[in-house]
Amino acid sequence: MGARSRFLPRRSCLAVPGSSDRFLTRAPGTDADMCFLDLEDAVAPSEKEPARAKVVTAVRELDWGDKVLCVRVNAWDTRWTYRDVIDVVGAAGPRLDEVMLPKVSTPAEVVALDLLLTQVEADAGLSRGHIGLEVQIETTLGLINVEAICTASPRIEAVVFGPADFAASMEMPVLTGGVEIPNYPGDHFHYVLAKILMAGRAAGIQVVDGPYLKVRDLEGLAAYCTRSATLGYDGKWALHPDQVAVVNEAFSPTQEQFERAVAILDAYRAATEGDGRGAVMFGEEMIDEASRKMAEKFVTRGTRAGRVRLPRAEPDGASPGG
Repeated sequence: MGARSRFLPRRSCLAVPGSSDRFLTRAPGTDADMCFLDLEDAVAPSEKEPARAKVVTAVRELDWGDKVLCVRVNAWDTRWTYRDVIDVVGAAGPRLDEVMLPKVSTPAEVVALDLLLTQVEADAGLSRGHIGLEVQIETTLGLINVEAICTASPRIEAVVFGPADFAASMEMPVLTGGVEIPNYPGDHFHYVLAKILMAGRAAGIQVVDGPYLKVRDLEGLAAYCTRSATLGYDGKWALHPDQVAVVNEAFSPTQEQFERAVAILDAYRAATEGDGRGAVMFGEEMIDEASRKMAEKFVTRGTRAGRVRLPRAEPDGASPGG
């Protein structure tokens, strides 16, 4: 299911309004890991049906490189969902990787989309399971059911938090979602982020944080990226191409972290394969199997970000030949 895109990086996930020729044309040239062409909130009701043909043309005719390419359809509580799937997935061809379903509240909504996709794939000549799924948690009921939602279909590749709609669902006294509430003593979304993360990790899928709505506040964006990246999230949405570089940097290990993780793996491998020890000193730190698992994550994410191990400098007075 979604074999091409399932394990590709999703550090930065760029929202692209499906009704805008300008933004659709610009998106492939950005450094975003993933682009989703939006038929939902970014498109006015009067433009939703015409936008389908624009999205199909963009998928088929533009060069998206190795990006994860997704289309966000409208939620099941609207009249547009089934035609979004039939008209777009049925015509977009094999380059489309995923469909994103917003405002998922129950696993049944995922199952319904899975069944519809299976029929559309057969009619379009695509292999069964070619199209992956991303599910958005944006309601209180969705959060309550998040564990079941994340395992509702083998197509699911990622779960995404939607802070603005979630704030509305919770009836929070805010007018901007996904940003700090100054009069709250702490992170008002910490529990939500942690719960979604645990559900996604238990299901073996990627976990993505939603947008930071103050598009020009790149410093604030970096701080919010640090929040979810520190928890363990794979990436975050970008609403504008200017946000992409900030997001990519936040969700990529530094060169120093990458080098240290590789060194830990080398030391642990040498110890366990050499004399069979299960733990070994690494500088002043004891490392063991748990250390290996943590280091593997850094190496995997660093490799996805293009990190490579740099040549080690020779000590003063030394030469490669000894």
